[in-house]
Amino acid sequence: MRKLVVWNLMTLDGYFEGTKPWDIDFHNLAWGPELQRYAEQFGREGDLLVFGRKTYEGMASYWPTAEGEGEIKAYMNGIAKIAVSRTMTEPGWNNARIVSNPIPELTKLKQEDGKTIFIFGSAELADSLLKAGLIDEIRVCVVPVILGSGNPLFKSAESQVPLKLIESSTTEGGAVILRYEPVKA
Repeated sequence: MRKLVVWNLMTLDGYFEGTKPWDIDFHNLAWGPELQRYAEQFGREGDLLVFGRKTYEGMASYWPTAEGEGEIKAYMNGIAKIAVSRTMTEPGWNNARIVSNPIPELTKLKQEDGKTIFIFGSAELADSLLKAGLIDEIRVCVVPVILGSGNPLFKSAESQVPLKLIESSTTEGGAVILRYEPVKA
């Protein structure tokens, strides 16, 4: 059985992007050798990336022509990808397909043999999958900055979602990487 893992960077006050889409300059405050190694590990650990439409469009416009990204660029462009969208008709990125209803699709894919399935960014998608009980792990890099406003990583919920800490580490720059798994009832 495959794991479904969410990965994102967020500010100390809980935002994964600023008030405008792709306002993620704060990522530079956390980026360094530790986070680069962590990001490179995703390409070895996973074999499928899943994105919500907005994140997918941003990634698809960046990675094919990214300069100086080496190993990360290679796996981002080579790995299988799913764009979750009800409006897209063509994926427009190597090794990608579109899925309009992610819950049954990811339920099926998790039952298959394979490596980890990662969701990068895509807070709304991650929220819906967490509420559906499909998320096996949440990995968050807390960037040492208070943004003040923006798009929160975690959305409002009707009930608590208890989490168990699996691992934590700190980068030289003061970012904290946290790994949690939802506690199953």
